[in-house]
Amino acid sequence: MLRDITLGQYYQTESVIHRLDPRVKLLGTILFFISLFCFKNPVGYAIAIIFLAVVIFLSKVPFLFMVRGMKAIIFLMVFTSLVNLFATKGDAVLSFWKITITRQGIIMAITIAVRISLLIIGSSIMTLTTTPNHLTDGMEKGLRFLKVIKVPVHEIAMMMSIALRFIPILLEETDKIMKAQLARGADLESGNVFKRVKAMVPILVPLFISAFRRANDLATAMEARCYHGGDGRTKMKPLKYQKRDAVAYVILAVYLLVSIFLGRLWIFDIM
Repeated sequence: MLRDITLGQYYQTESVIHRLDPRVKLLGTILFFISLFCFKNPVGYAIAIIFLAVVIFLSKVPFLFMVRGMKAIIFLMVFTSLVNLFATKGDAVLSFWKITITRQGIIMAITIAVRISLLIIGSSIMTLTTTPNHLTDGMEKGLRFLKVIKVPVHEIAMMMSIALRFIPILLEETDKIMKAQLARGADLESGNVFKRVKAMVPILVPLFISAFRRANDLATAMEARCYHGGDGRTKMKPLKYQKRDAVAYVILAVYLLVSIFLGRLWIFDIM
């Protein structure tokens, strides 16, 4: 399951999405997330799904590879959907014992599941089509206006880039530790929840030690190379907008206008 997490990984291939400026992909991802919370009917989510499907097709990233990342959040999705299913009040559809399932609860549960799925896949597209270096450059240049209020933009972008870069490394390290513990006879799958949590201690301790060691090695390497932050630093490949980036901005604006307008139109509202 750990190998199925795609967030933070980069998929090397040639596509128009890969060639887009990282600032376009960052802004597009943020606006796509915002749009998902503006819909009030299925039409908006249908447009979002179609838009996301087109982006996945253009990215040339295999759909099954991208969906693999959903396995890690199935429990969260099911739990959140069930909470909304049983806790939402409205028109009763089914009642048994002290539990009542309402029409609004069913709609809310489906909405939450779809929303979480689109959020995970949308964020995966950004990381799968953008290298950590480009992601750092895009964040630093896109948020440089915050320097006016003394926000350390470069440091924040660097920390997020390092965090994304370390996700697949830590997952691989966790997988190695689990296999080593299983080879020594450790039981990680049987028993109740408390026993499973207790069985994870021999995995978490060496994992944290390895993470701190890697962080210390990285800090030492940065100090040895006289790293001093973003002020005065130059880029070997500075970011420049191309015509395709302008087209992408136009397409994104059209998507936002159409999806939010139709997604909030009262004649399609089923709530």
